Amino acid sequence: MGNSALKAHLETSQKTGVFQLTGKGLTEFPEELQKLTANLRTVDLSNNKIEVLPAFIGGFQQLKSLTISCNKLTSLPNDIGKLKKLETLILNGNQLNQLPASVGQLKSLRTLNLSGNHFKEFPSGLGSLRQLDVLDLSKNQIHVVPAEVAELQAIEINLNQNQISTLTPEVSRTPRLKVLRLEENCLELSSIPISILTESQVSLLSVEGNLFEVKDMRDLEGYDKYMERFTATKKKFA
Repeated sequence: MGNSALKAHLETSQKTGVFQLTGKGLTEFPEELQKLTANLRTVDLSNNKIEVLPAFIGGFQQLKSLTISCNKLTSLPNDIGKLKKLETLILNGNQLNQLPASVGQLKSLRTLNLSGNHFKEFPSGLGSLRQLDVLDLSKNQIHVVPAEVAELQAIEINLNQNQISTLTPEVSRTPRLKVLRLEENCLELSSIPISILTESQVSLLSVEGNLFEVKDMRDLEGYDKYMERFTATKKKFA
């Protein structure tokens, strides 16, 4: 992509606070964006070939939305934790297998999309994200949902298409969790903690494509209690 085209994009972004450059084959995060650290609120660089996020990303103090989906990122810089106003972080379709601890400092973060990466373990340190509503970890290689999940504030957690065979009973203590998606994993019926049905706030538990028939869940203790929540939620949105 020519310099003149990039220059035109930068001029527009200076006025709008939005920089969007998708599907252009970029191999690096544009250094020229450093000139706009004071005004950028939205950056979208999806469908490129970027391998590294530079440390200067931490300088974008006004940034509310960062989308770098379908690139070649293998890690994130610690400086990402400086984005105190960031509400949306979309990183699906990369090669990430862990997060820096500094992600836990993104105090405004509401949506974190890590779908289609290389996570083998549920990322730790997300309990400090008090505003987090949606966590998408679908299409990874996670085997276990650990007790630490109880610290999350998320309303929806998507774990579809992983390799999950172990689900901690602590998931029922996740305080705001309403939607738990676990489709196409390796769960046995006996792996579903009864406490999710009897004691949690979960009103949509999605478990199609595991090692049991969904209809067999009806025989579990507490299924009626879960169905009451499911039906009440359905009515609310009908």
